[in-house]
Amino acid sequence: MRYIKMGNTGLLATAPALGCLPLQRCSVEDAVRLIRKAYDGGIRFFDTANAYSDSEYKIGLALEDVREDVVIATKSTTTDKEGTWANIRNSLRMLKTDYLDLFQFHCVSQVPDVRNPDGAFAAALEAKQQGLIRHIGVTTHLIEIAKNCIGTGWFETLQFPFSYISSREDLDLAAACEKKGMGFIAMKGLAGGLITNVNACHAFMKQYPNVVPIWGIQSEAELSQWLRAAEEDPEMNGEYLAQIEADRKELSGSFCRGCGYCMPCPVEIPINNAARMNMLLRRSPYRPYMSDEWREKMNRINDCLECRSCASKCPYQLDTPALLKVMLRDYNEFYELHKND
Repeated sequence: MRYIKMGNTGLLATAPALGCLPLQRCSVEDAVRLIRKAYDGGIRFFDTANAYSDSEYKIGLALEDVREDVVIATKSTTTDKEGTWANIRNSLRMLKTDYLDLFQFHCVSQVPDVRNPDGAFAAALEAKQQGLIRHIGVTTHLIEIAKNCIGTGWFETLQFPFSYISSREDLDLAAACEKKGMGFIAMKGLAGGLITNVNACHAFMKQYPNVVPIWGIQSEAELSQWLRAAEEDPEMNGEYLAQIEADRKELSGSFCRGCGYCMPCPVEIPINNAARMNMLLRRSPYRPYMSDEWREKMNRINDCLECRSCASKCPYQLDTPALLKVMLRDYNEFYELHKND
């Protein structure tokens, strides 16, 4: 198992590490068994969030007796001091621990302000001073916000979408973090499930020795693939390069990060979720998206005005209207297969 130094934090993360959002889809019993199998296989870094329903609770059940052997990172979406304190306390309770190795501001659309006495950062600093959290990081889907967060010097880690279909500008964030002494955590290394070649992903990530890749694993079969890749430790070769090139050609223009910069929509299409619906169905609890409410929301895509306002505002230059049509098709196919589950 390879260990990665997380900037100047002193934390060491394993590669692979476990991204715990998909644990929402597992029963408590299955999730605990999966987490313990990951631990027994050598994984020592677990990334979750207060917003991932019962993910923290499941991690707490699975790892309470080996807490000192693992690094646990969690997140909060709150922007005020009181709400952030509430989330920190809740995370500690759910995770059955008296400290968080890494607390991250979750999916920010602007840089959290360290100078605001009533803001989220103030709560994190107080919690750090009290020993309840050890390090402070940030996650975002927006390239300019990521650059700004690096530039402030306020954060010890950055988490950002990072895969072999990422743009050159996205990939350069890893080096920028290394230069600043920040840890870099790669989320969405499988591009939300669009990428499927485990060995190619493993070999690609090895090229960035300061990057901690967290893989969203939800089954023992998936976990076995990553543990096998860690053991075999494949190097980049012609076969993987060919796979990466083919995937880049096919997928680079269709990966919605869900940042929401494209909104609002004049016909009220919930673009930030609709444009990545196939990922939500595969990687998150899908039953909520089978509702009459979500069917109506998705069918608003049929009313698209082709104004292309969404595309003009997308920081990733996606052809959003075309992508929405693909998502509607995939959603309807998925609905027919699973509506009676």
